[in-house]
Amino acid sequence: MELGYRGSGDTLKREEFEARKKALLERGAPKSKAVQKLASAGKDLSAYPFLQALANREDLVRNGKLTCIIFLRDTNSKGQEVSGYVDYAHRLANDANFHLIFDRKKKLMPKPSDLSYFNWHTKVSTHNSTPNFQVIPDSDNGGLLFKNKRDRKVIDVDPYQKNPGDNSSRNDIKTTEYLQVVIFDHLTRRKT
Repeated sequence: MELGYRGSGDTLKREEFEARKKALLERGAPKSKAVQKLASAGKDLSAYPFLQALANREDLVRNGKLTCIIFLRDTNSKGQEVSGYVDYAHRLANDANFHLIFDRKKKLMPKPSDLSYFNWHTKVSTHNSTPNFQVIPDSDNGGLLFKNKRDRKVIDVDPYQKNPGDNSSRNDIKTTEYLQVVIFDHLTRRKT
């Protein structure tokens, strides 16, 4: 008892104490976050406006400072027109091969598991909430609203609305790669 501490546990020798301390530090040491390489890093996307727009937002989206809802309308591999709203952050987090989109080896297309999906040929329609957004069917206007789960702000994606909502903006992207692309940016407020 070097310091005269009287505890209810066993008295440890200095070597035993140091060994247990080292084991606890190793076990409980926070894993250092590896710097994640951006999927768009080092790629020249200047000829592809949509991919350039995604690349410009990627770092902010991965860091949680920005959330983006991407509206896509295009034809699938079967020649059917599909459209849908994609949570960019959710796709980045769950698609390990997202770099293939920036390499132009794969096309970003809406899926039935995205925020919303509609196949115009088969009339299949789905909508799903993600960790970032809750889907709210807007029965008054026959459309969809999305509520950001962090700051609870609603994003109205109706093209006839001048303003999609607080801290949100609508960006129509002119591109020849898709029939239509719109990106809704939402700056997330963090509670201090």
